[in-house]
Amino acid sequence: MSTQPLVLVADDEPRITKLVSMALTDEGFRVVTAAGGEEAVIKAEEVRPDIVLLDIVMPDLDGIEVMRQIREHRSVPVILLTAKGSASDKAKGLDLGADDYVAKPFHLDELAARVRAVLRRSSGVAMGNGSVRFDDVEIDLERRTVTRSGELVELSRTEWLLLQHLAANAGKVVLHTELLTKVWGPEYRDDLQYLRVWVSRVRRKLGARPGEPGRIRTFQGIGYLLDVEPGGPDGHRDGNAPAPLIVDRDAQPS
Repeated sequence: MSTQPLVLVADDEPRITKLVSMALTDEGFRVVTAAGGEEAVIKAEEVRPDIVLLDIVMPDLDGIEVMRQIREHRSVPVILLTAKGSASDKAKGLDLGADDYVAKPFHLDELAARVRAVLRRSSGVAMGNGSVRFDDVEIDLERRTVTRSGELVELSRTEWLLLQHLAANAGKVVLHTELLTKVWGPEYRDDLQYLRVWVSRVRRKLGARPGEPGRIRTFQGIGYLLDVEPGGPDGHRDGNAPAPLIVDRDAQPS
């Protein structure tokens, strides 16, 4: 049996599926294609791909609905293929658990790199043991769960990996490049805006009020710190005064 990752590509434009299929095959992937959303749902059940690439705009079922239906039966990484102007669709897709998105028109090399990066982090091994607690939140690094007030917090795979890395380094400032490289891969090490979007999502999941950092503190031009000190940013310590700056030296770029 082949050990090459199997990619399902769904797009209603035949030239796109053909081009992507050829490019990914050249990169060492096995590829199955679907000409629409309904066919993608059927093929995902039949072939059980390692990752799915979905065009958001398809005439029968859009990519977001296809992702929802596939995820009802099986957890599988999903990359959404989007038009550049569909910012609201991107946000909705990420909120519903997409692992990444790529805007059309895209470079085939970049698409292959993102597929590899998502596959890497989807198969990553949990780092660290024990749990991290603050306020009403508990992050269990061994069980890979997060609870608030005893209720399970639902996180996408990417949200968990980002929070996991911050929690495993609680009290330390983790560099932007370290987070981007560890969570998404070296291809993303300079994509700070991408990181900001995901940090904002994790903050909301941890209960931060809109426009406030909550427990994930920003160190401009450096990185982020998960603050687990009693009282936290809203306690007796001045929220604008910096905590002791403890940089993870292993995270320094070479």
